[in-house]
This record gives sequence, structure tokens and C-alpha cells, in this order.
Amino acid sequence: MTTAVPDTAHRTAHRTTAGLLIGAAVLLDVAFAGLGAVFDYPQVLQHPPAEVLAAFLDSQTAVVAWFTALVVGAALLAPVAVGVGRLSGRRAMRWAVPVGILAAVVQVTGLLRWPLLVPGWAASGDVESFRTANLVLGTLVGETGGYLLTALWTALVLVALGTAFAGRWFTVLGGVSAGLVVLGVLVPLGVPLAGLANFAGYVLWSCWLVAFGVVLLVRRGTR
Repeated sequence: MTTAVPDTAHRTAHRTTAGLLIGAAVLLDVAFAGLGAVFDYPQVLQHPPAEVLAAFLDSQTAVVAWFTALVVGAALLAPVAVGVGRLSGRRAMRWAVPVGILAAVVQVTGLLRWPLLVPGWAASGDVESFRTANLVLGTLVGETGGYLLTALWTALVLVALGTAFAGRWFTVLGGVSAGLVVLGVLVPLGVPLAGLANFAGYVLWSCWLVAFGVVLLVRRGTR
């Protein structure tokens, strides 16, 4: 009886973290697919700013809704980092928690321009403000910062948990996805295939998040 409460608490915490991992991955993927369908995102960002604003106006309600969903999915990475942080007491995991929270913050900051600021710029035709925000909030903060911090969080978690947590496949999947995600920082430099590698990285990373959640659901107790 003396261990029932701690064991129950561990199982509840694992299930909560698992739900956040799977929920974040699914929401991010669905929102990204929705934006691709109604807004041709992210390819649309390669067009002149005036054309992007016009495309935004054409499907504003749907685009804002999907970007809001993307914001929520990115925000879930903060409680994910906190929940995952309880799985290990190693130094790498202590670093991983603030890094994961910061990864969520920079991505939310970059994405919020779409539902909060872009509608006004699109209505007024303020191309210059839109261009500046895409550079600062988009490329520098949300994307570059997001790529680096997401990859770093993943690497720190893998170091902290090791192969004993779920096996070598878990470490390899997470490591490969993180390596491909971080290549996104080369996209603004025009490096060939960097965008494709980054996209593939996020697909694999979302699979890793789901696998992470499933492992937690089937595990008993804690390391």
C-alpha cells in the first residue's frame, strides 16, 4: 500500500505526457496539412509579399483557423518539455526542460503574426510591414530559432534517456529527425534540398513524438 500512490502518480504523469506528445504531433501535422491545402503553405512564402497577402485574403478565415491550430500545437511543446523532464534526473534533461519551453515560445511568437497581425496588413496592403515581420518574426525567430531549439531539445532528451528507454530505434529516429530539422537554418541561404530535408525531418520528428507517447503508455513505473 505504501507504493500504490507513487506508482499511480507515475502512471498518471506518464499518460498525461503521452497524451501531450501524441496530441501535439497530430495537431501540428493536421494544421500543416490544412495550411498546405488552403494556402499552399509554406511554398506560398516564396512568392512576392503582395501575392502572399492576396492569397491570404482569398481564404482568410480558413488560414487564420489553421494557423491558430498550429500555434496551439507549438505551444503544447512547453508542457511536453516539462512532462518529459520528469523522466530523468540527468543533467542533460535538466537542460532539456528550459530548451524545450524556449523552443515552444519562439515558434509561438513567430506564428502568432498570422492570426494577429497579417489580417490588418492584408486589408491595408501594407507589404513592407509584412515583409519585415516575415524576416524577423518568421525567418529569424520562429524558423531559425525554432529549428535550432527543437533539434537541441530532442538531442538532450535522447542523451538523458539513452537507448535503455525504448531501444536503439528510438534514439536513431530521434537523432535523424533532429539532424534533418536543424538543416532548416540553411533554407534562407538558398542551399539546395535544405527545405526538403527540413520537411522530412519534421515528418520523422512527429513520428518520433507519437512513438514517444506510445512507449510511455505501455511502460510501467519510471526509470
